[in-house]
Amino acid sequence: MQPLHPTPPPCGLPVGWRPLRSTQPAGPTFPRRAEPGRAVTPGSPACPWGRAERKGAAAGREAWRRSRPPDGPYPSSRPLAWHQPPPPPPPAAAAMSSAPPPAGFVSPFARPRCLAAAAPAGKAKLTHPGKAILAGGIAGGIEICITFPTEYVKTQLQLDEKANPPRYKGIVDCVRVTVRDHGIKGLYRGLSSLVYGSIPKAAVRFGMFEFLSNHMRDADGKLDSTRGLLAGLGAGVAEAVVVVCPMETVKVKFIHDQCSPNPKYRGFFHGVREIVREQGLKGTYQGLTATVLKQGSNQAIRFFVMTALRNWYKGDNPNKQINPLVTGVFGALAGAASVFGNTPLDVVKTRMQGLEAHKYKSTFNCAYQIMKYEGPLAFYKGTIPRLGRVCLDVAIVFIIYDEVVKALNKVWKTD
Repeated sequence: MQPLHPTPPPCGLPVGWRPLRSTQPAGPTFPRRAEPGRAVTPGSPACPWGRAERKGAAAGREAWRRSRPPDGPYPSSRPLAWHQPPPPPPPAAAAMSSAPPPAGFVSPFARPRCLAAAAPAGKAKLTHPGKAILAGGIAGGIEICITFPTEYVKTQLQLDEKANPPRYKGIVDCVRVTVRDHGIKGLYRGLSSLVYGSIPKAAVRFGMFEFLSNHMRDADGKLDSTRGLLAGLGAGVAEAVVVVCPMETVKVKFIHDQCSPNPKYRGFFHGVREIVREQGLKGTYQGLTATVLKQGSNQAIRFFVMTALRNWYKGDNPNKQINPLVTGVFGALAGAASVFGNTPLDVVKTRMQGLEAHKYKSTFNCAYQIMKYEGPLAFYKGTIPRLGRVCLDVAIVFIIYDEVVKALNKVWKTD
């Protein structure tokens, strides 16, 4: 068989070499392997080429190799040997391998298939604000009926000023004296005001939080802890202005009224009517500044902790279901963080809403007088009963809220 190359082979290659058969278009042929004893030395009659001719031939072979299409045969890592074309790539990789090779070096191997990335878990499902309002109201009503006695004891201890002879020696003594003087029902004095207020309070809180958080989430529907803090702050301010301040004012006045020899408030509506008649509508907004500061920081801390813990638990799957027990633990931790973070504001708020609030010129004057006459520890009065109440409160609320939302998602389609 005659060589396909029209000129003699370059020097240094064996005499009598034969090209490989190929289905590709004709091009420069190369020896497959050298035969021992047949090498040609430069300058011999069989190799008339000089140094310039050898360089020109080498450049021509390299140019031809670079001009081959990407799906043609490629030289392997073994010198001067050829292998068959690789099998056609799958459809997913066809687009990647169909592009023309870049100028310069062309890889002698077929382009490897990229490892497929893990399939995303999908976009996080958002909670409709309407569902949040309904679920929050139900959760708030159930929670306050369970935890009100701890709120009663906490408020009584915060109203017990050191400037006067202390009425209670501690938590146990407060419970004992209340039960002795008013029976078990005495621990639920003022419950009606909180029941009427807790339902709209929790409804406004969760509704506003979901409304704000839905506008703060990223493209995947994920809410980070910082944005959770901001959404919680907005929810706390909203509930403070709309519900909490008037509700807390009436509650504190009811509880404080019980300490007087002749209580004048006979019930929720009677108390509200008397407060509005004597002090006007403004009377239900005593301590608004302290309430806004307290509720805003309260919900900011709670939702910040809850968002951080939920994101940590769910990992890369934003739609992962959380066990109610785990939700309760997360809620208790969030409640504890809020107690230690803003109990001083809660004490100031309680004093500003009591029956003796007239002796304080402002929220800051109240804080100044507490520090001056009672010392810094007075800002943490009622911390232990509040800690038990708030941890239980937040845990119950988040458990009930999540379960009610799950039930509403089955019957109320908002997607």
